[in-house]
Amino acid sequence: MHFRLILVGRTERGHVTEGFAHYADRIARAATFSTVVVPEAGKGDPAFKSKWEGERILAALLPGEVFVALDERGKSMTSVAFANQLGKWRDGGRQRVAFVVGGAYGLSEPVRERADLLLSLSPMTFPHQLVRVLFAEQLYRSLSILKGSPYHH
Repeated sequence: MHFRLILVGRTERGHVTEGFAHYADRIARAATFSTVVVPEAGKGDPAFKSKWEGERILAALLPGEVFVALDERGKSMTSVAFANQLGKWRDGGRQRVAFVVGGAYGLSEPVRERADLLLSLSPMTFPHQLVRVLFAEQLYRSLSILKGSPYHH
């Protein structure tokens, strides 16, 4: 499968960059993995920023791609359930999945509505930079589960 992670704004330096790179390298050993960075909105109120960034997120999607938006109001899944969902898409012939991590002000309503799945990593709110690392680890864990690797024990 080919996975794309669409991000709003560049990943900061330090622990976030290192953590994300660690799991991105592991994911790339099991599947095709790439990131797409859309720019953060400049000035404006939070609603404007979310709308502006949302337009760029939607423009970055490819035809036929499964679209998963990470959103705190989304569906909660265990790691095994997430792996099973990836397996169902794979087995159903869906070869491309795009995941989106929004900006600091979250995802616009049109982005949420377009998503094939709204996925919550937690009912807690995390900085959007940290979500990149948490999600990359969960994607790697899910791929490990599908392969029967001992990583998930």
